[in-house]
Amino acid sequence: MEVDILDFVEQCRLVKQALGKYAGEPASGGFARWKHVVLHCLRLEEDHSYRETPNRLKYMAEIRDVLGLDRNDLPEYTTIYKSFDRLKMWVWRVLLRGNAQQRPQSGHAALDSTFFDRRSASSYYRQRSGSDVQILKVTTLTDRDSLAVLDVHISARWKHDTKTGPQVVRRNADDLQSVAADKAFHNWVTKYEFYALGIEPLILQRGSRPLTLGHNALIRAKGYSQRWMAETSYSTTKRSHGDAVRALGWYRQFREIVLMFAISNIEPLCEPL
Repeated sequence: MEVDILDFVEQCRLVKQALGKYAGEPASGGFARWKHVVLHCLRLEEDHSYRETPNRLKYMAEIRDVLGLDRNDLPEYTTIYKSFDRLKMWVWRVLLRGNAQQRPQSGHAALDSTFFDRRSASSYYRQRSGSDVQILKVTTLTDRDSLAVLDVHISARWKHDTKTGPQVVRRNADDLQSVAADKAFHNWVTKYEFYALGIEPLILQRGSRPLTLGHNALIRAKGYSQRWMAETSYSTTKRSHGDAVRALGWYRQFREIVLMFAISNIEPLCEPL
C-alpha cells in the first residue's frame, strides 16, 4: 500500500497522547519513549535496518521536525535496537488500539487465527536457545466494518482457539456488540461467557443435525458471513510486511507482530491524495 510517509509519522505520533504520563523520557534519561515508538514504526514501514534508520533520518528534515529531533543529535542505532527490549508489550498494545480507534468502530468484530513463520531466525540461534518452535499462532479481533485490528494474542505453544478467543474478547468487551467466529472457537462455555459480557456470539456449531443446521443458518443471517474481514486484514498485513518475523528473541517476535498489525491500522489513514 502506498503511504504518505509524513502523514504516517503524524498518525504514529498520536501514541504520545495514548501513553499519557509514560510518553516522556525514561528515568535514566535519553529520548522520550513515544519517539522510540514512532521510530520503530518508521523503521518497519520503510523496511530499514536498525543501522539505516538514523542515517536516513539525517535527510528527512520534515520528519525530524515532527519528532523534535536535531540532525546532530539523533539516537544511535544501538539505542533504537535496545529500546525495543525496554518498551514492554503494553506499549505496543496501546499503539495498536489507539490507531484502531482512529477508524470507524462498528462494535461488531470477527475473531480468527493465523500463523507467522519464525524459521527466518538462524538455525544456529534456535539451537543455542533450545527453541524448537517454528510457527507462531496469532489470534486477532478485527472490526468487521473498518478492518482495523483491535487486539492480538500470540502463542508459541498453539493454545486451542476456545482458550485464546475468550481472552481476547474479554479485554475488549466494553466496546463489542457481537463477535463472529468459525467452528474452532465453539464450545458452550465460550458462548455463555460472551452472553454474560453482553456480546452476541455469532459462532457456528459442529454437526449435521437439523437443530445444528438451523442454528448455523440463523447465525449466517445475523452477519456471520462478515467474518472474512479478519482474513482480509491478515492478507493486507502479510503482503505489506511478510509472513515471517525477523527478530531472534521470542519476546521481540511477539512485539514485532503487534507492531505489524498496528502499522496496518495506520496505513489506510495515510494514503496520498
